[in-house]
Amino acid sequence: MHSKFFGSGLTLVPGAAMVLLGACAHAPPRIDGVPGAPPSPSTMWSPPPQVVRRAAQASVAHDSATISPERARTLSLADVVDIALRESPVTRESWAQARAAADIYGATRGSLFPTLVGNVAASRTRTLASPGRPAGERTQYGPSLNLNYLVLDIGGRSGSIDVARQTAIAADLAHNAAIEETILDVENAAFTYLSTRSQRDAQQAAVQEAQAVLDAANERHSVGLATIADVLQARTALSQAQLSLETLAGQLQTTRGSLAAAMGLPASTPFDITAGGPDVPAADSVHFVSDSVDALIRLAVARRPELAQAQAEAQAAQSDIRVARSEGLPSLAFTGTGTNTSSSVSTFAGNTYTLNFGLQIPIFAGFSHAYDVRAAREQFAAATARTQLTRQQIELQVFTSYYNLRTATDRVRTSGDLLASATESESVARGRYQEGVGSIVDVLIAQSALASARAQSIAARWEWRAALAQLSHDVGTLTVRGEPLVPSSSSSFQQ
Repeated sequence: MHSKFFGSGLTLVPGAAMVLLGACAHAPPRIDGVPGAPPSPSTMWSPPPQVVRRAAQASVAHDSATISPERARTLSLADVVDIALRESPVTRESWAQARAAADIYGATRGSLFPTLVGNVAASRTRTLASPGRPAGERTQYGPSLNLNYLVLDIGGRSGSIDVARQTAIAADLAHNAAIEETILDVENAAFTYLSTRSQRDAQQAAVQEAQAVLDAANERHSVGLATIADVLQARTALSQAQLSLETLAGQLQTTRGSLAAAMGLPASTPFDITAGGPDVPAADSVHFVSDSVDALIRLAVARRPELAQAQAEAQAAQSDIRVARSEGLPSLAFTGTGTNTSSSVSTFAGNTYTLNFGLQIPIFAGFSHAYDVRAAREQFAAATARTQLTRQQIELQVFTSYYNLRTATDRVRTSGDLLASATESESVARGRYQEGVGSIVDVLIAQSALASARAQSIAARWEWRAALAQLSHDVGTLTVRGEPLVPSSSSSFQQ
């Protein structure tokens, strides 16, 4: 009986140990006192307090960079663009990447110079006795200098330096493109906000007009010249106008938040923009753009940083071919070491040096050099294709934005005519109703058409402004102040 219990104990102990070890093996390590991963797929991870505090500190630091309440009511479009360029994480990231690429280029140029390393060492040695020599101990110490210099390689260093140089150029051009994209994005957000604000103001006028019609209906009903149906219809129209006004008021807040986010600020930042309506050319659809779309495409090809960036990346890929080729070619190197040794045994003390001037000739590396060269060539071919694709995309963007601007300007002209006729129609219908010769239905239909015409006119004008900014961006002439500078003569293309 005792032996049976003892034997079963030997069986249970290893099993429990295996379960315990298995649980430990599958438990993730802890991070700052909390589990390193969520316990299940449906459970959120609770970060440690330090992470929460850092996030709160980052939020406070960001809030300190927001605009002041005094300046919040006086922002111009140029102010909005300036804040976006300073606060946007996109421009800060591209700037840091450009600086890092420039530093890498500087570090790569260091391969043209020798490297010098200083060492200080101390050693204690005991030698065993041998026939004719007794056992002994000695202490040695002293400084040494190691010099290494690649005297000659066939394209390796120059190719690597050119790769870093072209990469730095591409990073700088990518920063330029990020600035242009940030300007365009924040302008579009500003135009959306300004358009919504204008729509709200126009809807407030529509509410006042609906209230005037309701007052007229009540007055006519009180003297027996109109039925209660007129009053109810006018009251319904007023409620619908107020509902549209409330909707636009809510949209104004969301567009303000979107604009704040585009500026790199918290969405709750209080501000407003003081900007007049966009100036629209009255005659030609692109009044001041006298050059053809082909001329604008040529300017875009010359000025767009995205194309220059793709070309720099292709040149870097071409230099990579030289680097890959150099791995299979001979190289000449020089090394030297000088040491000043002090020792407890005088015969081991003194100055020593070693000079080595050697030629390294790669003979066989498992065909890796050949494959590296072929891979570099294919990468260059891919980069060349990306350059061509980028150019095609730029040409299509300019072509599309050019005709979008023509269409937008035509829409401004037509919507202006529509607004004028709708305004006159509403005035006539309201006057006829007040004189007792028109119906409430005619007035409500005319007011609905007027509200729609106002909305279309406002939207068309700000869509025109956005189309102009888009064309300026696609041509590469959108300035850091957000000013669209589309050239007005072919002389502009002589730059």
